[in-house]
Amino acid sequence: MRLSIYPLLVIVLITASCAEEKTVAPALLPSNLQTTIDVSTTTEGLVNLTTRAVNANFYTAEFYDLDGRTDLQSREGTFSYRFTESGTYLIVSRAHISNIDFIEKRDSVEITISTNSGAGGIPTTGYTTPLTYPNYTLVWQDEFEGTSLSSAWTHEIGTGNGGWGNQELQYYRPDNTEVRDGYLVITAKREDFSTSSYTSSRIVSRGNQSFKYGRIDIRAAMPEGQGLWPALWMLGDNFGTVGWPRCGEIDIMEMVGGPTANKRGDGYTHGTVHWFDEGSNVKADFGGAYRLPNNAKLSEEFHVYSIIWDQSSITWYIDDIQYHAINISGSSLDEFKEKFFFIFNIAVGGTWPGSPNSSTVFPQRMAVDYVRVFQ
Repeated sequence: MRLSIYPLLVIVLITASCAEEKTVAPALLPSNLQTTIDVSTTTEGLVNLTTRAVNANFYTAEFYDLDGRTDLQSREGTFSYRFTESGTYLIVSRAHISNIDFIEKRDSVEITISTNSGAGGIPTTGYTTPLTYPNYTLVWQDEFEGTSLSSAWTHEIGTGNGGWGNQELQYYRPDNTEVRDGYLVITAKREDFSTSSYTSSRIVSRGNQSFKYGRIDIRAAMPEGQGLWPALWMLGDNFGTVGWPRCGEIDIMEMVGGPTANKRGDGYTHGTVHWFDEGSNVKADFGGAYRLPNNAKLSEEFHVYSIIWDQSSITWYIDDIQYHAINISGSSLDEFKEKFFFIFNIAVGGTWPGSPNSSTVFPQRMAVDYVRVFQ
């Protein structure tokens, strides 16, 4: 019996020895965290934050505003964020050695938005159009009064099929839609949700309001920045049965955010139609673009985006300036002789604008004042 005791003692000693070898020394935290906050003098509400620390592997920053908290991460320690209302805001900067080992510093920043911007950074100036036109009757309108969407609208949610067919990067959420102060406001954010790094909203009038022919006016102020892709557009009611592009698509306006090049940029509006050419058995497109004068941006004021559509043509306008038209009288464009429903959204990234980069400031908003249909 004495012999059986010794192996037990040896096992106990070995176990104790292994436990001692697994002891891990505490992580060496970063030190001397310094922050520099620069409030832009050219872009209202834009804050550029620079963080530096000794022994840091990466940095994070939390920006607290009226929409809640936005979390950003940077290996170099540089961040940009745009506040949209006047006030004093908290910024929390962290220098990390790992996800759970960090030091932090808290700063506050005072933001002043001038009087040419209203609540949420929405412009207070811009073009407007009347409620009546000769030989037309106003058959439907949404002025976005109250605090919620009317029954005309529903949300499309998620990442769609392959980024909504365009390799877009956002996750569409109802949370990114507001109705306030007489506007529909869709907000694109840089935030992680599900498998996406950005969120936004997309609303549709499908099954509730659709139209064939008439004059359509939409007064709206756009977001801005590389990778932003706002759109006010329409699809044929038969989308669910024939699919795209056989249902037809009318883009009342699109903007490809970013630097001005090749008819792209924050100052260009695009008007386009897409359809399926049965004769050639291919998708067909026809579009035109208009650039605001004096290097102005579509985000700086409200503009009215319009089409006049009848059985023979579709004509595009911005602020009653005609910039594009297509003849649809032939049978090959019969898609455009049926009813269409509305889609309003901000896409982030995708095949046309490309991805956001370090120059892109979030959050970004599209504000719609009204949509009106005359026939």
